[in-house]
Amino acid sequence: MERIQEEDDVLMYCLYFTASRFARNISKLADEAIDGELAPSYYYLMLVVHFHPGITQKELSERLSLAPSTSTRFLDKLEKSGLLQRDVIGKQSHITLTPSGEATYTEFRQSLKTLFANYASILGKEESELLSKTLHEANEQLEKK
Repeated sequence: MERIQEEDDVLMYCLYFTASRFARNISKLADEAIDGELAPSYYYLMLVVHFHPGITQKELSERLSLAPSTSTRFLDKLEKSGLLQRDVIGKQSHITLTPSGEATYTEFRQSLKTLFANYASILGKEESELLSKTLHEANEQLEKK
């Protein structure tokens, strides 16, 4: 009995394990709610571009905590799909959504509302908001290290 309690304690209080488990569960809900042709990460990139038209790739990478090579791959795919455009000014690329990208962004925002409603119905609205805020703040601290 003592070994089972020890196992339960390790699994419950190990932030790595619980965060990974949570990520898998929330990813399943996101996949169900975000019914698009792209992985959710691409839509979040588009969200940032929507709110910051003309953003540079460097700024975009920093806002999303992405490696430059990852953001390049994402941007290449979205540009090829006609959802965004990059305008080179000097040495920097400035990124904006195309009209098709704006329409896709609008659909994504509706999917986010569905996603929130789905997990809020399970966790509760206030708990969902608090958990998201807590995770955001923890990520900010971890990224400062």
